[in-house]
Amino acid sequence: MAFYNKNIKDIFYELQSSKQGISESSVLDRIEKYGNNQIEEQKNPGFFKRFLMEFKNIMIIILIISAIISLVLAITNHDLENLFESILIFVIVIINAIVGVVQEQKADNALLLLKQSAQPSATVIRDGTTKKIKSFNLVVGDIIMLKAGDYVPADIRIFESQNLITNEASLTGESHSNTKNDSTLFQNNIPLAEQENMCFSGTTVISGHGTGIVVATGKQTEIGKIAKVLTLKKKEKTPLEKSIDKIGKFITFFVLSIVAIVFIVQVSLNKSSNILNTLLTAVALAVAAIPESLPAVITIIMALGVQKLAKQNAIVKKLSAVETLGSCTIICTDKTGTLTCNKMEVKHIFYNGKILSANETNISKMPDLCNIAALCNNASIDSSGVITADATETAMIKFLLSQNIDVSFIKKSHKRIAESEFSSTKKQMQVTCISNNESCLYVKGALDYILKTAKFIKLKNNIEPLTNSNRQILLNANENICSQGERVIAFAYGSDENNLIIVGLMGMIDPPRKEVFSAISSCKNAGLKTIMITGDHQTTAFAIAKQIGIASSPKEVLTGERLNQISTKELSKIISNYTVFARVTPKHKLMIVEALKQNNHIVAMTGDGINDAPSIKAAHIGASMGLTGTDVTKDVSDIIIADDNFSTIVHSIKEGRTIYQNISKTILFLLSTNLVEVIGIFVTSLIMPEAVFLYPLQIMFINLITDSLPAFALGVEPAEKNIMNRPPRNPNESILSGKTGSSIIYQGFIQSLIVLVMFVLSTKMYGAATGNTMSFLTICFMQIVHAVNCKSMDSIFKHNIFKNKFFNFSFIFLFGLILCVYFIPFLSSVFELVSLSINQWLIVAITSLLIIPLVEIGKIFIK
Repeated sequence: MAFYNKNIKDIFYELQSSKQGISESSVLDRIEKYGNNQIEEQKNPGFFKRFLMEFKNIMIIILIISAIISLVLAITNHDLENLFESILIFVIVIINAIVGVVQEQKADNALLLLKQSAQPSATVIRDGTTKKIKSFNLVVGDIIMLKAGDYVPADIRIFESQNLITNEASLTGESHSNTKNDSTLFQNNIPLAEQENMCFSGTTVISGHGTGIVVATGKQTEIGKIAKVLTLKKKEKTPLEKSIDKIGKFITFFVLSIVAIVFIVQVSLNKSSNILNTLLTAVALAVAAIPESLPAVITIIMALGVQKLAKQNAIVKKLSAVETLGSCTIICTDKTGTLTCNKMEVKHIFYNGKILSANETNISKMPDLCNIAALCNNASIDSSGVITADATETAMIKFLLSQNIDVSFIKKSHKRIAESEFSSTKKQMQVTCISNNESCLYVKGALDYILKTAKFIKLKNNIEPLTNSNRQILLNANENICSQGERVIAFAYGSDENNLIIVGLMGMIDPPRKEVFSAISSCKNAGLKTIMITGDHQTTAFAIAKQIGIASSPKEVLTGERLNQISTKELSKIISNYTVFARVTPKHKLMIVEALKQNNHIVAMTGDGINDAPSIKAAHIGASMGLTGTDVTKDVSDIIIADDNFSTIVHSIKEGRTIYQNISKTILFLLSTNLVEVIGIFVTSLIMPEAVFLYPLQIMFINLITDSLPAFALGVEPAEKNIMNRPPRNPNESILSGKTGSSIIYQGFIQSLIVLVMFVLSTKMYGAATGNTMSFLTICFMQIVHAVNCKSMDSIFKHNIFKNKFFNFSFIFLFGLILCVYFIPFLSSVFELVSLSINQWLIVAITSLLIIPLVEIGKIFIK
């Protein structure tokens, strides 16, 4: 329901209120009718629910099934080893779930610290009495008083205003301030940014004061409407989650295939007359094929990455989110407050016919311009030097002070006797001051409006008539400054409004953050396209985008007006041609994200305002700003940038790529080494049924010790040097596709072939017991050596393989542990190992090291 185009008397009647406010006795009835002044936040699931949600992962489900099978085998065969294995798997699964839940809980706690600890207060009139109440106690019909520095707690229709100026950047996305008045607007469908008699919840009062009536609270406010949209859209799975699902399905298919093949072969060859035992044997083999430590390793890798990012001011709310950043192909970013400082700054001055850079200007030689900028200005400066004003007036005062202009002296020596505040109709502010018993009118505002009444211009220190040629000089200067994305303010003075002398122009801009330039460049090197989405005008948007390296041509800018004329499907066909979207609404931002997703892009959306929240939630990865971001935006985001620094996004992308790279290495290592056990047990059960390739306890040692430690170590490998100079990976590709998938197969078969040849020959030469011991030791040593191979898809000789200290430690520790298992009599007896001769040890050593040259040859062919 619109209130900006209604007469204030009609609004009082409709809402049963008056300038004396509502009665306290009517508050409860109004709450029941209109609702509380609170936006319902999405409730975070409790610890127990989150814990259960961790078990939705298909890999976890497979592990639970394998644990149940091991338990059945233990009970059936009275086997303590299977019992121990099933318990261990359950422990791994539970620890994995706890790590995930604890990390999410930490992120929630960090988010709470970023939010304000208490609700702001509001000054209202009830029963004719002025009082302060908590903002959540406001109701529709309340009369509320606003002043500079106030947080607007509800949607308010203004009926009294004195220099009331608000900042609505968080809602509209526009960086300039908005002057409010008590006029009635009679048009329909006026955009929020142009509703001059309305103040909106979530915005702030920059200067002045005003009084208005609350017309909407809670979910009925403009913020509330945006928040409601957020609850209608579910977050889709991240690329990593999809990849892990594919791995789970692959392992499930692989395991079921093993069970079927072993069972059929055993029965057909009459290797066992007991069908149940044959089935149990096949199932036991399948359990051995499952990499029990994989889910836990992946979880811990991401948790470590999250901790690392937290130290770099990025708070990750969900573990899988950090990896998703690494797979991004597009970063959509808001301009105001994200790419820019959200603070206006004077950049150029036109004076005496010349355009000058503000940094190179001595404004003390322009006393008339200084006087107008200081006097036609409602900024206040306290004793500590803090300036309270809107962004434009603050920029002017800061510029004067930086040039050692005594603003306080100018104000004291010129007594203000009249003021006409800035309005959207006049587009100018006027003040009349007396100095030395003479009055003078000082004006600042839009050039085209001041030109309507001005009669003179100052050029080359002379006052000249405003002829057509002189008028064109002003227009050319205005266009020149505007083309650089600056907001232009004209300055004039005179005896009255019809005899103004235009002194000069001042161009100001919300400047880009210093770190943004290198961040955008890094994104380009990484093959990432950065798209700027803003509520600002087309010219300003393009100027900033060009300056920071996002756009090079005005043709790359698409406006909200054009977006209103096309559908999301039509946009998806042309969106690759654009890097800047200007004058857009929250609806447009959502449309842009959806169009990019239709083109199979992995989309990251950054922003701080309420207007960014729907698109942040719709994106694959949403990043909100921690300092300037609104609570609604933080609640729906995946990552919170605590320092509001765009470059932190780039650090997060690098960390995300590193995490994915390390997860790929870990999966390559675990699946390729697990193939050795599966193929070895399967083949030897067919060709040498009388010999034992590996005993159950040996399998458990390999799966839980020699598999897990190297896997963890690979998970903390440092980023490869060129990781941010590579294009993003294909979002449709699984971890198992490409080099990783083919490497798992050939490296698994190479290891299997090495061990099988060694086992068959050693068994025939030295007997079954020695063959088993040699195969067990070879697999153990070969796995920790093969972990070195997995450090890179390229040749390991191109990298510093000793850079990862944790890997070096785990390598030495495992080597010593394996020797302990062999040389300590008790342990060697438990693992059913026999003594080996020096020659036999030499064979084990050579066979274990053989994996390095063979895999290096394989890498050449794969490349």
